[in-house]
Amino acid sequence: MRDHIAIVHHVVHGFAHGSDRDDLLQEVSLALWRAAAAFRGDCSESTFIYRVAHNAALTWLRSERQHRRRVEVAIEIEWMTHPLEGRSRSATPDRLAQLYAAIRTLAPIDRSLVLLSLDGLSYREIASVHGLSESNIGARLTRARQRLAERLTEHHETNFPS
Repeated sequence: MRDHIAIVHHVVHGFAHGSDRDDLLQEVSLALWRAAAAFRGDCSESTFIYRVAHNAALTWLRSERQHRRRVEVAIEIEWMTHPLEGRSRSATPDRLAQLYAAIRTLAPIDRSLVLLSLDGLSYREIASVHGLSESNIGARLTRARQRLAERLTEHHETNFPS
């Protein structure tokens, strides 16, 4: 690593910015540590490090995009179920924690459907995962979202009485 740290930093700076750089640096370093035993000398050390670093960065980037998409969808669902006047649509750890706490109260199948939906899967994809029809998925998700809305409204009214 010492001899090739510049490569790692170039990759990290090329894929991340701000505080995400530290996370990516950690991921790339861990990937290099895990891959070190697989190095057979078929290529130069720098080529091997580039390959591992780039693959780790691409994997990290995909997971970050998925995480951000889940957070955005969760905020959208929470906002749609709680359209209180004057409320901003910004994410807060408390609001996300409330949403996930409400999701955990759902029946296991409904919980799974909601989480797959938050991951951006289509009704068709969710149906194939669970072996159900698309119309069944749509109906179950509608009811699950209604239960989430009720639970989030109850939580809001309990914690912020009028």
